[in-house]
This record gives sequence, C-alpha cells and structure tokens, in this order.
Amino acid sequence: MEILKCEGVTKVYESGDGQVVVLDHIDLSVEKGEFTAIIGASGSGKSTLLHILGSVDKPSEGRVIVEGTDISTLNPTQAAVFRRRKVGLVYQFYNLIPTLTVRKNILMPLLLDKRKPNPEYFDQIVHTLGIADKLDRLPGQLSGGQQQRTAIARSLIYRPALLLADEPTGNLDRKNSEEIIDMLKLSNRSLKQTVILITHDEKAALQADRIITIGDGRIVGDEKRR
Repeated sequence: MEILKCEGVTKVYESGDGQVVVLDHIDLSVEKGEFTAIIGASGSGKSTLLHILGSVDKPSEGRVIVEGTDISTLNPTQAAVFRRRKVGLVYQFYNLIPTLTVRKNILMPLLLDKRKPNPEYFDQIVHTLGIADKLDRLPGQLSGGQQQRTAIARSLIYRPALLLADEPTGNLDRKNSEEIIDMLKLSNRSLKQTVILITHDEKAALQADRIITIGDGRIVGDEKRR
C-alpha cells in the first residue's frame, strides 16, 4: 500500500546570480511499512527533500501526497497540524524541552492537541526503546543516546504516517549511533512504522530495506535490498 508519493517535486531558490535548483523533478513512491534510506553528498538536496516530505518546506513545483493528502497545498497552520499528527521528525539535535520530564516530552504532541495517550501504546513504545525506567528524569540527566531514544519515542506517539530521521546519529559516537539505527529498525519491525532515514553514513544506510541515492537534486540510484 502506497503511503507517500512525490510527483515532479522541484525546489528552486533565488540567489544573487540567478536561480539555484536544489531538487529537480523528483518522482518517488514509498510503501507503508518500508524502511528507506536516502543518501547523498553534502549539498545533494537530501535534507531539502526531507523537509518537503515533512511539510516543513514547500516545493516550487510538483506534488507530495501523504496518505491521500496533497501536503504541498496546505497553508502554514494546516501544515503545522498535519506535521504534528502525521509526521514524526527526528534530528541529530534532540530538541527536547529541558524543563519537562521524559514522559512529558514524549507526550507533548498529544498534549498540544489536548488528547489522551493510549496507555498500552505508550508502554509499548518506551519499553521497545528501552527508556521505561527514565520517564521521570529530565533530559539533562540522560546520555546522548537516551535523549535520542526519547526524541524517537516522541515522534512515534501519534502513530505518524511517516517517521523522518535527518542524520539522527550525527551527534553520537559509533556505539550510540548503532543503537539508534537499531531503534529505528525496531520501530519499523515491531511497530510497523514507515521510516525514511536521511544519512551520509553508508553503514547506517545498509540497515534499510531500500537505499535511494540523491545527486545534484535528482534520484540517481534506487536499490531494494530485501
């Protein structure tokens, strides 16, 4: 079942010397439950693509359809609501609120909508990610790997259509990096979560079911691994 479709997605920025084409007519389809890695050199356009997929940015041309919704047509308020409910975003910097406990950080997307969590699903997430014993701590009392696990848990709490991870291991050492990739794989396998990982780390990318390579704003490779 197709959960994401890009049709002719193009992103152009104006500069003093004219136009800079960052994405050049990207066509892409992702099935529900896939774990896809998008790799490419710095400046290839992969992070811009992720921001467009997450409704953080808009394409200059083309359409992005997530679960039947053309997110490229949403106004800023609609995009913010869609992002909170349908897109889990994980960055290399954890973006946790330092004065809130791990529990409240995880529940924040639901609290913003005044919605009650599903206790069984909450327990499943925190046990799957290995932070069930850290719920009453503040972010500053956690290791980097534990903070990233908390950020992943927060991104999963709404059961999003997509979990988008932008260089989530970029701020971690090798051991913690491997653990975070394992956590993404576990959320994909155990929670049936669709995951798109943006990375320059080929070793991390090799853990995905599919590797898409971006070069000069275009898809130059698309390999299904399993």
